[in-house]
Order: sequence, then structure tokens, then C-alpha cells
Amino acid sequence: MKATPSRAEDEGTTARGGRRGRPAGAAASPGTGLDTDTGSGTGSGKCLEGAGAGTGTATGDGPDQVQVVPGARVAARDPVPGGHGSGENRSAGGGSPTRGFLAKATLVTAALSIAGALLGLGRDQALAHLFGAGTETDAFLVAWTVPEVAATLLIEDGMAFVLVPAFSLAVARRARRTGGSGGSGGDPVRALVASTLPRIALALVGVSALLIAGAPYLVAGLAPGLPDPRLAVDCTRLTATCVLSFGLAGYCSAALRAHRRYLAPAAIYVAYNTGIITAMFVLGGQWGVRSAAIGVALGGCLMVAAQTPSLVRQLFGRHRPATTTAPPAESPVTEQSGQSRQSGQSGQPSVTHSVNLALVTPVLLFALCRQSQVLIERYLASNLPSGAISHLNYAQKVAQIPMTLSLMLCTVTFPVLAQALAEGDTERARNRVEHDVSVAACIVLLGAAAVFACAPQIIELLFQRGAFTARDTAATATVMRVYSVGLLGHTLVGALVRTYFSAGRPTWYPLAAMAAGIVATSWIGAATVGAWGVSGIAAANAVGITLTAALLLSGMNERRSVPIRTRRVVHELSKPLRAAGCAAVAGALCASRFEAPALALCAGGTTVALVYVLLLRLLGVQAVAPAFRTALRSVTRRLPHARFR
Repeated sequence: MKATPSRAEDEGTTARGGRRGRPAGAAASPGTGLDTDTGSGTGSGKCLEGAGAGTGTATGDGPDQVQVVPGARVAARDPVPGGHGSGENRSAGGGSPTRGFLAKATLVTAALSIAGALLGLGRDQALAHLFGAGTETDAFLVAWTVPEVAATLLIEDGMAFVLVPAFSLAVARRARRTGGSGGSGGDPVRALVASTLPRIALALVGVSALLIAGAPYLVAGLAPGLPDPRLAVDCTRLTATCVLSFGLAGYCSAALRAHRRYLAPAAIYVAYNTGIITAMFVLGGQWGVRSAAIGVALGGCLMVAAQTPSLVRQLFGRHRPATTTAPPAESPVTEQSGQSRQSGQSGQPSVTHSVNLALVTPVLLFALCRQSQVLIERYLASNLPSGAISHLNYAQKVAQIPMTLSLMLCTVTFPVLAQALAEGDTERARNRVEHDVSVAACIVLLGAAAVFACAPQIIELLFQRGAFTARDTAATATVMRVYSVGLLGHTLVGALVRTYFSAGRPTWYPLAAMAAGIVATSWIGAATVGAWGVSGIAAANAVGITLTAALLLSGMNERRSVPIRTRRVVHELSKPLRAAGCAAVAGALCASRFEAPALALCAGGTTVALVYVLLLRLLGVQAVAPAFRTALRSVTRRLPHARFR
């Protein structure tokens, strides 16, 4: 599908009076970093990270009353001529990214995400090598549920949706000040930290203590069929400490991304996986699989440590006052922020952030509901022979790599979509969504075809060593092939759900769609696990997430989200889907003719790529080529004054 974005869409800011303004951020101040989201890649409704004050609404009864609402439609920022402001204002998040900016941000984000994913793969390889796929590994993977859920709620989705808008508004108000005082009461950012961090930390400590005390009951509920639950209880008590560390890491990430400092937040999973791998090799001989749980606790602390120096610099470093510029006449977007500007220039501003629970609650419940797919799988697999949970885990981790990479573009362009919705530009938002969905689908289907064609070779090369046997390879490869069928559904859910949560009004439709998928996963899994074992569980996952994706796609309208051309999108998605099916069969046949796994993988992967690209050309799919050309041009250009810290 050819859905090339318009220049106004990719270049960023356009003058409201019909005159095109200079792209904001093209000549940013030396302290400006790339404006992008750098999460782990699950892509389930991430918030507008790095978009500055445009993510919140500045309203209230007085100059000091500010209500911060995720996905709001009013940007609390100073109006400036030509759609751009001073370098300090842009550093505070007042500008829109250019096309090259987005492309380079996507490239850097993908590189950092790949680094974290490779270390995560190394972590899984170490786990398989040291402990195999037996009872001990199953026990640890039950305890692994705690950091999985905590990462979704505290780092990737829930914490980000609540805190990034609050910090973005505080940073924008700091940038508008003509001077600052030394105490936290004179700095909106430090005032926000002083009012929120102690309460959040206290709540996190309480939840961690509750999980440690209730670990036996949690294990019994998650996996009642484990032969030795005591090991899982010990591991759960160790991993429960990550609730505190993940919460603090998510808090730091929200604050840094609001300052457009993303390198440290992007590096947290590198630090996290490094801690787990180190602990397993150093302590594995003495503590067994408990060493992996110790590594989770250590890795969580490293997440916080990796971000603390950068956050301290942002909180207590010198902040230059914004350059004053004569503003034009007030527009509807800026009228409501006038009082905020006045209070921001007063001597002692008092920022009150009131989070709208009507908007936050659906986000948190959706994240929990989606994460419950893993809980259902492990619950059903706990009654199967030893190693079933491990086979599901290894297969899922490898199969989801194409999905993570395919969502990088959607992650980076999410601020563009949110800005279009905030400005009421439905056409630009629709073009953005349709283009991103098409590109993401083309990328993930190529990866899904390769996973299906070369699953045995991939698992053998990655895991078959030490305690991981050939039988484990065969079982894991079979499950991974089934998982690959649902990768398109996972990608569509990640790409589409953010459009619902960026509309600036409460919506329960994504939660209802996800709940329908969970019900389907539960019923199909329970019906097929007896006959098909882990393959039946994986098939239930694929059917459930595909149902959710279909419901989200059919529900895209002006009342709930972005009114895309659904029939056209479905028709265009069918083209790469057909190409991927043919490429997967051809690649599997080619790979089966070689004995050596490395040679078979190379031959099968090459065949998949050639057949897939050829069929895309024959079917007239043109959505991917413009994106790659833009990325290639962007990396050959120098982004002025960009600094990463």
C-alpha cells in the first residue's frame, strides 16, 4: 500500500495561518537530544514520550492549578512566530520532529533495542545452557512472571502514561521561567519530584513486601501443578524486589524522556540483562536456578543506577532561562495556557498535578489484561510434563523478536500521531496510522516467515548445548512455528492500541477487545492442551491475539480513535500476508535439504527474503521502500547539535 506521508506530517510544525513554519528542532540548542520513545518493544499503548508539554492539558481554576491528563488535546507551551521557539523551549519539548529526525531516531532506537534484545537472548541461552528445560527452569519461569508484569506496568505502559505528561509540563514551565531559585519550591520539576517520588516509593515498598509475604499463595495460583513449589517460592521472593527497582527505574525514565534525554532510559535493559547473566555464571554453581532470581534483583538495581547520574544533572544542573520572544495573537490552543505561563514566571510557582483516573484506569487494565496471556499459558502448561513452560518461554522470546523490530517505527512516530490528534488534523493522523500499520506488517511478516521456515535451525544454533537437548530443540521449534502465526496479530495490537489511548478521552474499547482475546485464548487452550500439549497453548495464543487485532481494527472510527479506511487497510494487509505464506513454505523446503544447521538457516533465510520481496513487488506493495529510503538519507546527514547523554 502506498501511503507516503505528507511533508507537513513528517516535517513537523506548520504555521497556523497557512504559512509553513521552520521545522522545530532543526537548529536545537546544544542540550537537545533526539525526541523518541525507547521502550523494550512490547508496544502496547505506549505514551507520548519526549513530546513535551503537548502531552498534557493545562487547565484549572487559577494560575497554579494544572491538571495533567494523558493524551490531552491542549499543548501548554508558549506561542512563537513561525511555529518554532528558542532552543531552550525546543529542548523542553515544544517542537515537532522533522522527517530526518524521525528516521534517525528510529534507527538509533532500533539499535539500542537490538542491543538489549541480544543480551536478553544471551540471558535465555545462559539459562538453557546452565539449567536446561526441566523442573528447575519451570520454577524460575513462574517467578519470572513478577518482573514481566512489573516491567509492563512500571516501565513501559502504566508509569509512563501517568508521569511523562506531568514531567513534560513541568519541564516546559521551567523553560519559560525568566529565572530560577535554588530550592525545589522554585523549580517545577524538583517540586514535582518532591511531591510524587516519596509516595510512589512508599507504595512500591508496600507491594514488594506483600509479594514476598504472599509468595506461596502466588505460586499456587500461577502454577498449581508444579512438582516442587518451594523452589518457585524462593525465586518469587527474590524477584519481588524488582517491583521497587522497576518502579524507580520507570520514574527515572519518565523524567529523562520529558527532558529529551533517552540514552540512559534506553540502556536499562542492557544493564538489567547484564546483571542476570553475571549472577547466573558467578552464583549458578552454588545457588542453582536461584542465581537467576538473584540476577533479577541485581539487574533492577542496575536499571536505577544507569539513570541516576543523568537524572541528577537534569534536576540540579544549571538551566538557562528561555529566550523571550514576542508572541503572536493568542490562538485557541494557547489561550488556556496563558495562566500557566504567568504562574511559571512568578517567583514561587506551585504545580498541582491531578491525574485523571478515568483515562489512566483503562490503560492499566489493558496492560494487565494483555500480560495475562502469559499467565494463562503457564497455568495450563504447569500440568504438562516437565519442561513445557520452558519450551513455551524460549519459543516465545525468539518468535517475538520480529514483532519488536517491526514496532520501532510506530514507537518513534507516536508523537507525530498524538500531535496531529491534538491539532484536530484527522487526515494527517489517518495517513500516519495507515502508513505505519502497513510498514510494520510488512516487516513482521518477513520475520514470521523466516521463523516458520527455519525454526529448528534457529533453536538448535541458539540453545542446543549443555543441558538443552535435541528433544528440547524439537519441542521448542514446533511451538515457535505455531507462535509465528500470531505475530501479525501481536504487531497490529501494538500499533493500533496507541491510537485509542492518544485520543484524549476515556475509552474502554481496547480493554474489551483484549478481554475477548483472553477469553478465546483460555477456552481454546483448555480445550486443546490435552491433545496437542504446548502446541495447543501456542495456537490458542495466536487465535486470541488475532481476534483482538481484528476487533481493534474494526473499531477504528472517529468516536473511539482515528477513522482509518478499514477495508483498504485489510486489503493491503492481505498482500504481504499471502507473500509471507508462500515465502515460509519455500524457505522451509530449502532449509530441509541441508544437514548443517548454519547452512540450512542461511539457505532458508535467503530463500524467504528473495521470495517475499519478489512477491511484494508483484503484488504492488510499495509501503516499505519509501521508509527505507528516508532512513538511508537521514543517516547520511548530520543532525545539528544533537547530543546523547
